Amino acid sequence: MQVRLTNDAPSHVRTGALVVPFFSDSSLEGVAKEIDAKLGGVIADALAAKEIQGRLGEHVLVYAKDEPYRRVLAISLGERSRFEPYFLARYAGSAVRYLGRRNVEQIAISLPIQAQGQEVACASFVSEGAITGVFETTLYQEKPDRRNVATEVTVIAGDLNEAELERGIARGTALGDAVNLARRLAITPSNLMTPTRLAEEAAKVAEQNGLEIDVLDEARASREGMGSFLSVAQGSAQPPKFIVMRYTGDPSSKELLALVGKGITFDTGGISIKPAERMEDMKYDMSGGAGVIAAMYAIAKLKPKLNVVGIVPATENMPGGKATKPGDIVTAMNGKTIEVINTDAEGRLILADALCYANKLGATKIVDAATLTGACVIALGHASSAAVTNDDAFAAQFLAAAKPTGERYWQMPYYEDYTSAMKSDIADLKNTGGRPAGTLTAAAFLREFVDKTPWVHLDIAGTAYLDTDSPWLAKGPTGTPVRALLALVESLAGQPLIADGSVVSSNGARSSELKV
Repeated sequence: MQVRLTNDAPSHVRTGALVVPFFSDSSLEGVAKEIDAKLGGVIADALAAKEIQGRLGEHVLVYAKDEPYRRVLAISLGERSRFEPYFLARYAGSAVRYLGRRNVEQIAISLPIQAQGQEVACASFVSEGAITGVFETTLYQEKPDRRNVATEVTVIAGDLNEAELERGIARGTALGDAVNLARRLAITPSNLMTPTRLAEEAAKVAEQNGLEIDVLDEARASREGMGSFLSVAQGSAQPPKFIVMRYTGDPSSKELLALVGKGITFDTGGISIKPAERMEDMKYDMSGGAGVIAAMYAIAKLKPKLNVVGIVPATENMPGGKATKPGDIVTAMNGKTIEVINTDAEGRLILADALCYANKLGATKIVDAATLTGACVIALGHASSAAVTNDDAFAAQFLAAAKPTGERYWQMPYYEDYTSAMKSDIADLKNTGGRPAGTLTAAAFLREFVDKTPWVHLDIAGTAYLDTDSPWLAKGPTGTPVRALLALVESLAGQPLIADGSVVSSNGARSSELKV
């Protein structure tokens, strides 16, 4: 998918379809009003007929005989009073999914008047949404019912700042490609997406984008004392890989952000085996790791002034003859001993050593992302990821960076009670505290391996993949948490392009409060 800019007048754009926005609680305005007047008011008539409710992503299609744009797709941005810039990703994604599945290859998209003064963010969201909208889950179908054939999206500049729009398109293109990379890695079946293959994909990203990469094999991981990580791997015939990707954006700084992602390429539950129903979804258990690899791709493309290391411990969790058994005791890299109560609580075991390794590399801040607990889905459903921290100030910075991206995170509490629940009678820790507060006891376990480094844990179990389509996104992997991780990196680098309640211009100055 190519996204480009044009300064042609909307009525003169030659394309397969022209996309215009409208709000459900107001009359047509801007480009939508202009084009509708040329078409004799047919869009306004369709809206007046109340054939749609005007929810975000709902649309009206009309054909434009003898016009250079052939079709006009009017898409709702919902209620004007509730508009946020990230809605434009959903607006563009809805356009690409609807039109691309109907054999429209070239699409021109106009922006609402709210883009004035916030061109970078708005163009970024449109580009991101267009690129993620073209992704389909039918990768392994010889003859899918419908293919998305959209290949080009043109953003109409109008009276907006073209330099800022170009900057936003560059950011949104890098981010959209990164999100789709994470989705492709996650949806690949586990017989193909082995730990070795995941490491190869990470190496390809690194080599093509100027990142350093180091992949520790089983022998090196053993020499590092990663007994917790290797205990999960020992039941599988597939060798584990401990992936380390490094971006140096500020050689003069000692600050180092570590992004850590869970990389379980398939999770049977091990000896504590899972039920058969929906076990096929456990290929998605490496979504946190896929997100970190993809975030490193976007970081390398956009080159923020910050040092970042991405760490992905990758392995299968299988019930082989050498598999860890309930009651076994393993030793993590920091010397803490862990009684394995349930081998299906394996994600925290591999993350324990990854967090230790982040500290060994000198991380000054850590964010980990993992499809860690079913308890998170019970608590928050599929509407939000959980965030747990040992540093409220750092968590506040992460949440502020993440909020305008459209990814949702809800900070959950930490109390000493949760750590007490993870104490073992015969080891330093046990790997599960039972059903109560499962998301928080898992986070309390991880906290034991970050030392005093400011840290935020993201449980993305309910948001990494979805069972239903939306107008703007195919069902399956979502690419969470790539958007939030990139926004955090930009924020820490002092180069945020989007911010909660305001938009940051190219010189770093914030605009006034968002006008909606």
